[in-house]
Amino acid sequence: MPTVEPIRNRGKNVLGQPLDICGCEPMTGFYRTGCCETGPDDHGVHTICCVVDAPFLEASKALGNDLSTPMPQFGFEGLKPGDRWCVCAARWLQVQQAGAACPIILEATHENTLKIVPFELLIQYAVIPSQLH
Repeated sequence: MPTVEPIRNRGKNVLGQPLDICGCEPMTGFYRTGCCETGPDDHGVHTICCVVDAPFLEASKALGNDLSTPMPQFGFEGLKPGDRWCVCAARWLQVQQAGAACPIILEATHENTLKIVPFELLIQYAVIPSQLH
């Protein structure tokens, strides 16, 4: 995965450590830096680093948040299963409550997520880092 050089302090993740990169192919994040950083203009709180899967994409679309259909006018190719994407915390929670939550990467999920989604719920969907296998 390509690295993105830090432009500014991106903040901390839900584990209290520096925020990791979520994904660069496609380039994700509200600011399209590859990180789920947030700021005052990010009203959707795009802070959960997801590894999207087909059930999540289908449920999200059914609930009004279509992440799989390309929108070239916005430079968005549409997501496919396996892509990493910074999802709005409230939207992820909505899909989780509908029974279709996808895996998340805690190291790349911004700490502001905890204002919306409890850590105890996030940990249930966490991808275990490869160095711990």
